Amino acid sequence: MTSARVIDGDRTLPPGFAHPHASEEARRIAEEGLILRVQVGSGVHGTSISGQDDRDEMGICLEPPEFVTGLARVPRGIDGGDRPDGSGAWVDFEQYQRHTVWDQPGGLANRSGAGDLDVVVYSARKWCRLALEGNPTVLLALFVPDEEVVFRNAVGAELVDNAHRFVSKLAAARFLGYLQSQRAAMTGEVGAHTNRPELVAEHGYDTKFAMHALRLGGQGVELLTTGRITLPVPEPDRGYLRSVRRGEVPLADVIMAVDDAEARLTGLRDSSVLPDQPDRPWVDEWLHRSHVAYWRERSTSG
Repeated sequence: MTSARVIDGDRTLPPGFAHPHASEEARRIAEEGLILRVQVGSGVHGTSISGQDDRDEMGICLEPPEFVTGLARVPRGIDGGDRPDGSGAWVDFEQYQRHTVWDQPGGLANRSGAGDLDVVVYSARKWCRLALEGNPTVLLALFVPDEEVVFRNAVGAELVDNAHRFVSKLAAARFLGYLQSQRAAMTGEVGAHTNRPELVAEHGYDTKFAMHALRLGGQGVELLTTGRITLPVPEPDRGYLRSVRRGEVPLADVIMAVDDAEARLTGLRDSSVLPDQPDRPWVDEWLHRSHVAYWRERSTSG
């Protein structure tokens, strides 16, 4: 495996908004401390359908010292913080989250579509906590090919080079949980929810949830078998996922495929060659060293 290279790309984020994790202060922290920003949606999986998909991006940032060693907080969106009456709403900084579709009439209630950008930049500490638990969504950032990397500095490159330190058998339970929730939404089980009723009306099931359930199953099996995730999804699986998304596969066949993926993941929960636990000591050391170096750089450049 070759070393990840530095990619000096765009670190600019959409401006703040009236959302709990979208204050201008949070945006500034995310932009200035950015170490990695990648595409993580259907585009990077190779399962997008032309003219239908938004663009999903994920980033990781280091925080200023007052947010790590002190009690500093950020306003709760652009409506939070100080007010004339002395009140205000403040939250801990954990991420900057912004959907460009919010700028359209309807605001936060809008559903992202073709041409929209959905971006979230996690603090490195929160991202590491999620990744160490085996969270399928955040782990993807470690395996994105260079052509889908928006920004990556030397600190982000070191993180990617040490992807294996985050991977363990703990991922089996997380992938299973995500797969099962996607399946429940796909079939409309009690308590499940789909915000794509047009797909159900046309195909009899939510084909996008179905595609995601099968993708998660395949990627979970690959991760638990090899310790890595190949992006985009290799053929012939990619073509099959796209056919499911287009509603070309009967629901009964999709359910059988999901059942098979679930069974394989369940079997790998104990039989995987991966370590039982991730390398938490290395992650702790990396977080400490990276933050201290960032703070020194800010103090000398400021």
